[in-house]
Amino acid sequence: MAINEALNELDATDAAARIADGGIASRDLVSACLERVAARDGEIGAWAHLEPAHALGQACMSDAAGQGPLRGIPVGIKDIFDTADLPTEYGSPIHEGHRPARDSACVAALRKAGAVILGKATTTEFASPVPVGVKNPRDFSRSPGVSSSGSAAAVADFMVPVTLGSQTGGSMIMPAASCGTVGYKASLDGIDRGGLRHVRPSLDTIGIFARSVRDIALVRAAMTETPVVPLEDMPAAPRVGVCRAPNWEDAGPETVEAVDTAAAALERAGAFVADLDLPPVFDTVEDAFSVITAVEGGRSLAWEIANRRDRLNRWIQDQVALGESCSEEDYAAAGETAGKCREAMAGLFERFDFILTASAPGEPSDDLTGIQKSSFNRVWTMMHGPCITLPAFSGPNGLPVGVQLVGPTGGDDRLIQLAGWAWKAIEAR
Repeated sequence: MAINEALNELDATDAAARIADGGIASRDLVSACLERVAARDGEIGAWAHLEPAHALGQACMSDAAGQGPLRGIPVGIKDIFDTADLPTEYGSPIHEGHRPARDSACVAALRKAGAVILGKATTTEFASPVPVGVKNPRDFSRSPGVSSSGSAAAVADFMVPVTLGSQTGGSMIMPAASCGTVGYKASLDGIDRGGLRHVRPSLDTIGIFARSVRDIALVRAAMTETPVVPLEDMPAAPRVGVCRAPNWEDAGPETVEAVDTAAAALERAGAFVADLDLPPVFDTVEDAFSVITAVEGGRSLAWEIANRRDRLNRWIQDQVALGESCSEEDYAAAGETAGKCREAMAGLFERFDFILTASAPGEPSDDLTGIQKSSFNRVWTMMHGPCITLPAFSGPNGLPVGVQLVGPTGGDDRLIQLAGWAWKAIEAR
């Protein structure tokens, strides 16, 4: 190990290779991450629960007899995923001190792959869009995005190389874009959702935060027990559809410039690039999303509503009221609209390998208490396909601006491969 080497700044791919060949020990890597947490998290608030001795104990066991593609790699877990050895409170005072009996499937998959579970990352209450005080490590006066704010901030601040998050509206892509990390939202069932505290089961999707696309490829492959997609293997120039909808009026100048610049860079790198307009069936997609989220949210929180309604945050209470005002016919019609949109989207992916669009309206917001706009995320979540945001640009204040790549349902590995190619092409601009 080099003198004064900052092990916490290694990405997971480098760290895994060095642990495997004996160049570094998991205990040293985990210690470096915990030292960074101790130095910085008092201001940032990325972690809901940490037990350093427990994390170090896992690392020592890994050094002694660990195995798997993520052997000894520390990973943070958004606090909506059950962990058998750490509290899981779902960001809610209603469940303070809750200790699940078992891991969520995604956590169990990480352990099987050899990962060290460093701790539970801060989430908003039941993954709602109401901020809870997590700071953006790039600028404490700016939003880190929600609801996976703790997960994104921890990776961006070099507290841990990889974290798990989830997305219902924009809770993977927006925090990643705001904090300047790579964010990957899987296809709806692209990562096993067993044991996830579903609030909206037709939308809630698991994702991964990392500082490189190759880390996304490594961790996804480890969790799904599939081969790592080779990022260097690009047999043909991709076909890229540039989508400036829906809600393009919310795009700030820096976002418009980022999408246009990225499109030009991809075309120079050999891609076929063309504008893509969403068909008319998408005209009512936002209304359908609102009905589905409200109705499913009320159903999933039935116990909390019946017994602790007054302790839910105001946004959740308003959503519950909206869901209660919707009829079964409203919900069925919304689901039908979503289904028709997914059918139309499948047709678009016969023409394009991926869609290039905005990740967020612009630089991270300076509103630390309000609801952030997931203008460029909701529709893609409802399409059930994978999404990746790349931290390829910055805005007028030097803060991160991402661009988003969207792929067809089930096309996760191909999209990760394309994202690796796209990032290189954009960086070479």
